[in-house]
Amino acid sequence: MKNTLAITAVIFTLAFVSLPVVWSDSDFRWGELDEYKHRSSGVAAATDPVYQEECGSCHMAYSPGLLPSSSWMKLMSGLENHFGDNAELDAETQKSVTTFLLSNSADRSDFRRSQKFSRSIENDNAPIRISETPYFRHEHDEIPERMVTGNPEVKGFSYCNACHSKAEQGLFNEHDVRIPGFGKWDD
Repeated sequence: MKNTLAITAVIFTLAFVSLPVVWSDSDFRWGELDEYKHRSSGVAAATDPVYQEECGSCHMAYSPGLLPSSSWMKLMSGLENHFGDNAELDAETQKSVTTFLLSNSADRSDFRRSQKFSRSIENDNAPIRISETPYFRHEHDEIPERMVTGNPEVKGFSYCNACHSKAEQGLFNEHDVRIPGFGKWDD
């Protein structure tokens, strides 16, 4: 009887201690509690209203956690030729947007996916396209070009929300990917 009770106690203790380890690798969102944000496999959503209005009016308001601060600085200093368009902002708005981007950049984030983006970029490199980062390329290397750039419903890899329905919430779980015209992505 004593052995059975001792074994049961050990099993319960091990199960209780291992739960956080099992949950930490899941894609469960844990809500907005600060102490659990680092466990999220997503990135922080772009919630700044000025950023959403100014940048989100032309394209998806990308999460600042998808690029490091050096990339955001480079991007924000070249708005007169923003991927072929003039996206210049007045000084006050530019300062506000830049502050938001830098404060929430991949190298300052505690979200796991942001940290992966940041770690994949060499210190002297500052890509201004998310799709040019090594981590992005690694995550999308199995997707045939015809499904993305050859797909008129997607157009290119910069249209995250075409396939990632929760991209604007900062969630990029590969199990939720639906490629228009092809359906659920299954690698």
